[in-house]
Amino acid sequence: MEISKNIAAINQPRISVAPMMDWTTKDYRYFARLFNPNVVLYTEMVTTGAIIYGDAKRHLDFNAQEFPLVLQLGGSNAKDLATCTKMAQDWGYNEVNLNVGCPSDRVQNNKIGACLMAEPNLVAECIHSMQNAVSIPVTVKHRIGIDDMHSYEEMLHFVDTVAATGCTHFIVHARIAILQGLSPKENREVPPLRYEDVYRLKQDRPQLTIEINGGIKTFAETQAHLLHVDGVMIGREAYHNPYLLAEMGQLWNVDMPNRFEIMQQMMPYIQQRVAEGAPLSIITRHILGLFQNLPGARKWRQALSGGNAKTIADIEQALTNIQAAMQRTEDYVREQQG
Repeated sequence: MEISKNIAAINQPRISVAPMMDWTTKDYRYFARLFNPNVVLYTEMVTTGAIIYGDAKRHLDFNAQEFPLVLQLGGSNAKDLATCTKMAQDWGYNEVNLNVGCPSDRVQNNKIGACLMAEPNLVAECIHSMQNAVSIPVTVKHRIGIDDMHSYEEMLHFVDTVAATGCTHFIVHARIAILQGLSPKENREVPPLRYEDVYRLKQDRPQLTIEINGGIKTFAETQAHLLHVDGVMIGREAYHNPYLLAEMGQLWNVDMPNRFEIMQQMMPYIQQRVAEGAPLSIITRHILGLFQNLPGARKWRQALSGGNAKTIADIEQALTNIQAAMQRTEDYVREQQG
């Protein structure tokens, strides 16, 4: 498969955007791809039940422009996971990832996500079945620990148990998950980041591909992590400030696209989605952060959020307005310097 070869080829270094519920939808992914051809994109987590018993097409469909693309699965039934992994390969995904990091309650009840760290043998059985079903890579995303199982040695035991199946790629969120007492949101913020544990894992298991995740917000931070590990996964920052993905292009000597050019490429996609019957607001919510940290960014967000943009013309007007705001700022700065 041509594309899965490509994903391996651009893995040096590997930069990815984390799977995020309600955020990394196909509309966001189409938008994110315009910033950088090499960043690896992930779906939202999809449970095996949703695919097998629900609307598989709705959960699995994507645009060919999104490649390289990974499907993240949630589940702990080895047979169901194998079935869904095979479907993912047939659908055209480049990779499949098993979620062993999500701390959400609705997830724990079904034995999905971070609670599985307490059962490394079960995770190994799942990964083994998934790998046997396909030829594309199967990877694991996990935490550095959960609850009172949070020593480095326990994480290493988890990784070794899963790696014994032949799995070589681990994405490590450098926080523990506290499943009793913290909300999913708090679990992304309260437990302290322990990047050193992830670096140590790479040192101790140099043959494995180790990708680090958690609280990484800038290109400079990304470069610093890449001195210790093979890859960096960016989470919320890639959503709130997507131009960070353009800055990442420096790793491959890719020219940084202009934000207005990105919107020129995005507009036909928005028109197509609206023609298909998609509400404008489910697409515009993903582009609010385009001008983050620039003059006029707040007005851009206001113009497009909360259903304020009713038509494509409203988006075009917001673009004209921010272009004018940026020009005014530029003129003012020039005057001050003059």
